[in-house]
Parts: sequence; structure tokens; C-alpha cells
Amino acid sequence: MPFARLATVTTPTCHIGLGLAAVGRPGYINLGRDEDLGEDRSVEALRTRTHELLDAAYAQGVRYFDAARSYGRSEEFLADWLGAHPEVDDVVVGSKWGYTYTAGWSTDAERHEVKDHSLATYERQRAETDALLGDRLDLYQIHSVTPDSPALTDKDLHARLAEAAAQGLTVGFSTSGPAQADAIRAALAVTVDGEPLFRTVQSTYNALEASAGSALAEAHDAGLTVIVKEGMANGRLAGPHAPDALKAVADATGMGCDAVALAWILRRPWVAVVLSGAATVPQLLSNLHAPAVDLDEDQLTRLDTLAEDPGAYWERRGQLPWH
Repeated sequence: MPFARLATVTTPTCHIGLGLAAVGRPGYINLGRDEDLGEDRSVEALRTRTHELLDAAYAQGVRYFDAARSYGRSEEFLADWLGAHPEVDDVVVGSKWGYTYTAGWSTDAERHEVKDHSLATYERQRAETDALLGDRLDLYQIHSVTPDSPALTDKDLHARLAEAAAQGLTVGFSTSGPAQADAIRAALAVTVDGEPLFRTVQSTYNALEASAGSALAEAHDAGLTVIVKEGMANGRLAGPHAPDALKAVADATGMGCDAVALAWILRRPWVAVVLSGAATVPQLLSNLHAPAVDLDEDQLTRLDTLAEDPGAYWERRGQLPWH
């Protein structure tokens, strides 16, 4: 398991990974993007920004980097950075397949990505990922599995994924939507020749959307590595947008709302890695204070009260504009 490498890393920040969703393409649904990125969102500007984030993350002890085929040029930017740093041999590199980026480097495209969990898409995107990341790829995940995803029942696909696993690639899945818990439990039941297929799960989990918690704990108990994405709820838990209860706890701790929000996640014993989706180096460095945030039981309880109905949470997320 590639994540076993993290056990040898002694820095607290080894439990924080860097996700490249926000910087691999010009448009995304995070709040505050205009302030974060400014007007220059050219390929080279975002390549430079991504490399600056990777430099800062690695220097601070981050050892998991997360990309996807649908994150614009995220795999390309990451591959460029790895190629420029041949001495970096202690990181875990993950990517995802199942969505195709369709925005053509525009922020106002009618559709930014198209989902397809077919075997044909896996074969095509696996070849595309291999062409960029080659043997640096450690983890390949099915992108945003839902309970009705054909990826949960396609035996031919399962056989091909099992072949990849036999050749040394770790196979995982990510989830999205109000029925994440159902998708996780369904994926845990997928086997090939009597052996579980998936070794990692990456799910949305934060103070506003905690409905997958029990299923993620079950996945951990079953031996899967749990990665948490969207811990900042696409910016809704960041300073200017944070709920009052989060702001009050942050004030009491002397830390930023972002660090407190991520610290709340890190308190879960089943979490192996929580992703930072930072778009700027100052955001990343603030996120990396999370392991140092000491939350008492009263503060944890106050943050627990922020949880929303999953249906309402995902409906609001679906209304966030790409910009």
C-alpha cells in the first residue's frame, strides 16, 4: 500500500494532502476564486501557481498529491513538477478517472466535465494518465461513485481494475452526493475472486456535510485508507463565509477558520489524509496549521451543530457557480 509510506513521515502535516482541483483549470466552484486567482488564468499562470503550491506543500511535509483527468491540466502540471524534482521519491501520487474535462480552458463553458464510468472510458483515461504520470502514479480512483454508478456492477471493469492492482497500482474510489454512505457500503461489497477490490475511499466530509462519517469508519475498519475531500465545503467554511459558530471557535483558538474546520476532521480516528484545496500559498500554509489546533469537547460539540441535511447541502453545492 503506497499510503504505508506516510507512517514513516514524522511531520504532523503528513496527514494533509494537496488536491489540485482548484488550480488545474481556470474555472471551479470554490467561493472567492476571483480574489484567489485574479484575471490571469492562462495555462502557464496556473502551471506556475501549481508548482509554487507543490513546492510549499512538500517543504512543509505534505506527501500526498491528488489530481484527476477532469481537473484540466492537473496531471500535466504535477508530472512537470515531479520531473523537475527527481530527488522527490517519498510522495504518494493519486489521480482519478471517470470524468472528462470539456470546458476548453474556459470559465463559462456550458459543461465543464462529463461523467462516464464505462470500461471504455477507463481504458482511454488510464492511457492518458499513464502518458503523463507513468510509474509515478500510485493510486487510481473511480471519480465520484454514486449508488447507481455502473462502476459498482460492471464485472469486466472490475476484472481490469484487479489486473491493475495485481501489477502494483492501488485501486480506489471517490464519492459525491447525498447518498455517499450508500455508495461507500456498496463499494465495500465489490470483490474479485473473493478479494475486496478497493483499497482507498475519498469522500466529501466536513462540518456542514458529515453524513458519510459512519460509512467511512466502516471502510477504515475494513482496511481501506480514508481520504477526505472538500473539507472546506468549497469555501463555505473559509473566513469570510464561515458560520458564526466556526468563527467563534477560531477566535478562541487563535487560528483561522480553515485550520479549525480541517482540525475538526482530523480528530476522526478513521481519517488518514484530509485534502487541502488551497489555491494560494498563504491559504495552504494556513490550512497546514490544522494539526496544531487543540479543540476541546465543548468546541467540538459546537462545530457538530453546523451539520446540514445532506440533500440541502448538495443542492446548494450544485448551485455554486463555476468561475
